[in-house]
Amino acid sequence: MCRAEEWSAAERAGSYPGSSQDAADGFIHFSTAAQIVESAAKHRKGQAGLVLLTVRADRLGPALKWEPSRGGQLFPHLYGALPVGAVVAVDPLPLGPDGRHRFPQTVADDTRSNDGN
Repeated sequence: MCRAEEWSAAERAGSYPGSSQDAADGFIHFSTAAQIVESAAKHRKGQAGLVLLTVRADRLGPALKWEPSRGGQLFPHLYGALPVGAVVAVDPLPLGPDGRHRFPQTVADDTRSNDGN
């Protein structure tokens, strides 16, 4: 997920360099569909103007690394810019009244299936 204006700039440039936090850490932080709801709540709660990018991992090559992070879970990290061509969907992430983001149904379905619900 990123700010809508950052993604608009990336579309014009052909790639997304990541956020300022990504630059500080040396890689672009990604989450799987099963991880994204918790990541958004932890790092972006209350932040308006975000979009959710659905990325084809197989289009990123060896720059994509799976590394342990929160609770020992493996998270995808991209060491380099995200090519616009690897993004297959862009969805708005509106805020609900509780300050949490409202995800597309496909993400909600995937999260429930991984939680056993």
